[in-house]
Amino acid sequence: MLILLNTYPLLVSEDLVFRSKETTLQSSVSVMVYSLSGLDRLTEENVAAAMAVVEETGLSRILVTDDAGRVLYDTRETGSAVGEYSFYTEIVQALLGNDAFTSNYSNGAFRSRASSPVLYQNQIIGAVYAYEYDRSQGALLEGLQANLLRLSAIIGAAVLCLSMVLSRALTRKMALLLTAIRQVREGAYSHRAQIKGHDEIAQIGQEFNSLTDRLQTTENARRRFVSDASHELKTPLAAIRLLTDSILQTDNIDRATAREFVSDIGAEAERLSRITEDLLRLTRLDSGVLETPTVVDVLPVLKQVLRMMILVAQEKEIDLTYRAAEGCTVLATKDEIHQIIYNLTDNAVKYSPPHSSVQVTLAREGEQVVLTVEDNGAGIPEEDLPRIFERFYRVDKARSRAAGGTGLGLSIVSDTVKRRGGTVEAGNRPGGGAVFTVRWPWRKEGESL
Repeated sequence: MLILLNTYPLLVSEDLVFRSKETTLQSSVSVMVYSLSGLDRLTEENVAAAMAVVEETGLSRILVTDDAGRVLYDTRETGSAVGEYSFYTEIVQALLGNDAFTSNYSNGAFRSRASSPVLYQNQIIGAVYAYEYDRSQGALLEGLQANLLRLSAIIGAAVLCLSMVLSRALTRKMALLLTAIRQVREGAYSHRAQIKGHDEIAQIGQEFNSLTDRLQTTENARRRFVSDASHELKTPLAAIRLLTDSILQTDNIDRATAREFVSDIGAEAERLSRITEDLLRLTRLDSGVLETPTVVDVLPVLKQVLRMMILVAQEKEIDLTYRAAEGCTVLATKDEIHQIIYNLTDNAVKYSPPHSSVQVTLAREGEQVVLTVEDNGAGIPEEDLPRIFERFYRVDKARSRAAGGTGLGLSIVSDTVKRRGGTVEAGNRPGGGAVFTVRWPWRKEGESL
């Protein structure tokens, strides 16, 4: 931009001066040609007489030649060329019948030359040549150039200062962002990039902080999950080890006691197996490895699960009933539907006291399929409702372990439902007990995916 500022105005100004010189110089030459046009032949005497009546033009030099190029008139007092032959390019062009003009600018001055032929009855009898040396226009152009240079220097200094300020600001912000990235890379997920402003780097810093928040949340969840999983796995393993040590360290252990210990070992091993299966199922859900869904009718799966769960409920003297409507089809897999219904029903039966009831309802409400599981148990404390679907979270840890729960069933239900576009909610019944509600988008049977 500075180069353009220092060249374009000068070139335009030079071009304007050249055009002005051509107009004025050609006009002056035309006046002189007109004063000579009445002569049939040019001589030194009649040319001098004719030029005497021409007004002073301020030109540096005027030459008049005959048709052979011999100088008949010269305004230069010192070193006059009268009587000599002149073959300036402009004079040669004029003697050939052409008007000629040239001009150039150098060393702070404009040098302009113009010539025209002198005609008598359409015959060329001579030529008029004019030369102008103009320093005043050159001085104006030099002044313009000097002003442009000063202006360019001011602009350049301002741009340099502004660039330094912006560069330092950007460098400082980039340094803060890089420091934050290194801190997070080293595992300091609580570190945040403190970048002020509203520019792009500040926006990147905000996005980085949002990403770090998610990383910290994920890392906290991972650590809590690993800790809880380790604790849950360690409990049955410790029980198995304790029971085996008891068998090994007890001399002459009777058969009934040994069978009891082995039975307890089998129960703990079964519990360990359930925890492992639930962990694997959650890992598959987290990795997004899901089977291809189809349109599944929920009712046959519900009947299959309840036929099995009714036997479990009868052992606890719990009345397990259901109400179900036809046409409740959703986009999922049969195994997923089975797992959801089983976990919710099993959870309700486990935590319901004897001689109570569990009600399962399946219905279609508009464009949704709704599954409701209600029990008459102790319910869920209000402060625990927001965390009920967290992994390994238990309202009553001692009671949950005694019931054989792993703390993962509701998490599996929540993740499975959400990955198929549904929702699951937990709440308390007005008359006591808990209620779980699952909602899926209804899909028409036979509908293409």
